[in-house]
Amino acid sequence: MLRVLDGRRVSVPPVWLMRQAGRYLPEYRALREKAGGFLDLCLTPELAAEATLQPVRRFGFDAAILFSDILIVPLAMGRSLRFTEGEGPRLAPLTDAAALASVSAHADVSVFERVYETVQRVKAVLGPHTTFIGFCGAPWTVATYMVAGQGSTDQALPRAVAAREPRAFQHLVDCLVDVSVEYLAGQLQAGVEVVQIFDTWAGSLSGAEFERWCIAPTRRLVAALRRRCPRAKVIGFPRGAGRNLPRYVRETGVDAVSLDSEIDRDFARHQVQPLVPVQGNVDPRVLVAGGEALDRDVDDLLARLAQGPLIVNLGHGILPETPIAHVERMLKRVRG
Repeated sequence: MLRVLDGRRVSVPPVWLMRQAGRYLPEYRALREKAGGFLDLCLTPELAAEATLQPVRRFGFDAAILFSDILIVPLAMGRSLRFTEGEGPRLAPLTDAAALASVSAHADVSVFERVYETVQRVKAVLGPHTTFIGFCGAPWTVATYMVAGQGSTDQALPRAVAAREPRAFQHLVDCLVDVSVEYLAGQLQAGVEVVQIFDTWAGSLSGAEFERWCIAPTRRLVAALRRRCPRAKVIGFPRGAGRNLPRYVRETGVDAVSLDSEIDRDFARHQVQPLVPVQGNVDPRVLVAGGEALDRDVDDLLARLAQGPLIVNLGHGILPETPIAHVERMLKRVRG
C-alpha cells in the first residue's frame, strides 16, 4: 500500500475496507457487548486495539485502520457526546453565533492519549506487511454534527448556520483544523503510517461553499500536518465531490483520494488518477448482494483503474448485513 501511495502501480492492488471492523463480524459484536457502549469501546485501548486487529486477522487485509470515531475530536474539545443505539451520535447543538464563538481550539489531551495508546498496542503486534491507517473527520463534516447535534441527510441546518453566521462558523472550522492537526500528528507519532481525512458530507456543498468549507480547511490541515510530520501520507475522502474531485486533489495537497461509489470510473481514470493514486470504489450494496454482481463490479474496477496506482476499497463503509463470504469472494477476485 505504501508503494501505491508513492505513485507506483503494483500487479495485485492492496485491499482494505472502510469500516472493516464492524457489526458484520461476530467477533466484533461480542467485543461490542463486552465494552457496553460504542464510546467505551472507542476509548478503551485494549478493546479498540482488538477491534482494529480483528478484520486483519480474519481476512489478511493489506491495511489496518484505527478503530475510533470522527467525533472524538469534539469530545476532546469539551463537547458532550453520547451514542444512542439505533439513532447514532448526539451532541449539544451549536446553532447561534454566541454558541459557535464559545468553541475553543484547546483539547483535552487525555482523550487523545487513549487513542494513541490504542495505536501503540496495535503497532506492537501488527505485521510488517500491513499498513496502519489513522484518521480524522474533515472540519466541515465534524462541524455539521456539532451544529446540528446529530447526523442529517442534507445538512440543511449546518449550511443555513454557515450562511447566516459565516464568521462564527469560520471560527468553529478554524478550531477544528487546529485540533485535528494535533490529533493526526499524535497518531503518526504513535505509530500510524498513513492518515485519512473523512469528509463524509462534502457532497452537500456546492460552488463557493465547497471552496470555503471543504477545500480551504483541508488544505490548511494538510499543510499544517506536513509541517509537523513532513513524511505524512494523507488520503482525502470528499464523499460526493463528483466533478470537483480533480480540483480538490490539486488544491488540498493530499497524496491520494478515495472514490465514492457514484464516481464514474472512466472520469476517475482520466481526470483524477493522473494526479494522485486512487482508492475505492466498490459499492457496499453490491458487496451485500455478492455473487456475479460483485464479480462484475470488482472486474470492472480492476479493468478501468488497475493500470495505474490503485487501492481497492469500498465507496463508503461496509454495511452491517454484509455476509463474510462475500468479503472473502471479493478478496479472492482481486488477488486472483
